Amino acid sequence: MRRFRFYRDPPRDLAGPSPEGFLRELGGPACLLFTGRDPTRTRALVTLLHGNEPSGVYALRRWLQAGEQPAVNLLCIVASVHAALETPSFSHRMLPRARDLNRCFRPPYEGEQGSLAQEILELLHIHRPEAVVDMHNTSGSGPSFGVCTHLDRQHDALVALFTRRLIVSHLRLGALMEISDEDCPTVTVEVGGRQDQEAHDLAWEGLNRYASAEQVLANSDDLDWGLEILRDPIRLELQDGVTLGYGGAPRPGHDITLRSDIEHHNFGVVDRDTRLGWLSGDPRALFRARDAIGRCAVHALVRSEGGDLYPARDLKLFMITTNAAIAETDCLFYAVADDGEPISAATS
Repeated sequence: MRRFRFYRDPPRDLAGPSPEGFLRELGGPACLLFTGRDPTRTRALVTLLHGNEPSGVYALRRWLQAGEQPAVNLLCIVASVHAALETPSFSHRMLPRARDLNRCFRPPYEGEQGSLAQEILELLHIHRPEAVVDMHNTSGSGPSFGVCTHLDRQHDALVALFTRRLIVSHLRLGALMEISDEDCPTVTVEVGGRQDQEAHDLAWEGLNRYASAEQVLANSDDLDWGLEILRDPIRLELQDGVTLGYGGAPRPGHDITLRSDIEHHNFGVVDRDTRLGWLSGDPRALFRARDAIGRCAVHALVRSEGGDLYPARDLKLFMITTNAAIAETDCLFYAVADDGEPISAATS
């Protein structure tokens, strides 16, 4: 492993005087292995794939300071250390001109980010964990949720350690969770906004449950964790070259202006009369969206009424961002029908 430093049963003083001090002690991408009471099994936690998502680092540092022994071996991978330490700390998703690391977990593993992703996969292959949790913060303020590619009891059980809301997505974007299989269920957990104390607390409490429990996967008696299930969301993205802003009125020189308070709709239902913002053209010329079988679904999500932007139908939105840079390089939000079911372009 050329990029990752390896620490076996690291001492408490590796935690440093602060979260930033902890990352400076690590010196770069790092893998920490804590020996469990049962050393024959391993679980993995991956965090800081994005340098502006600190809750996983806060929780891991607190675990290190506590000096607890996990139930089984706990493999902790801390990835984007350099991006997180770029001034101001924990504000850069990735370094300038770098690819999004959580879009690099499929070949070809090109460039620095592709090599980092490949080494993370190699670390997981070497240690053969029984489960992987990839911990993130949402780009805006909002409630917690989990994401997985398979709807079954194992993935339900992992997500339920952290939250009661689960998104099942078959999108293939190159995210780490897409490696999930029967031998190693893998989930993404979004604990909430990166500046929200509630998110930091949830990360710590969930890590404790994940590390301390004798069993985290389902058994034959486990049937229902009371999860709210949202299925096959559609991403609303910007077309290339489209300019985006946020505000309380249309911004001059911008193709699209979203309401500055739009993130308040995270995981809420927006009806077709809720104004989301303003736009200066045909939605299909400004946005991209594809349903589960690849058909254009822009018209199923949004419509224009005299330059005002509205939902095309009652929707449930989530992962809404008010960060224009993230919206431009990733997406504006995800959407499902108001009952949590998939949206089809053909029936809208």
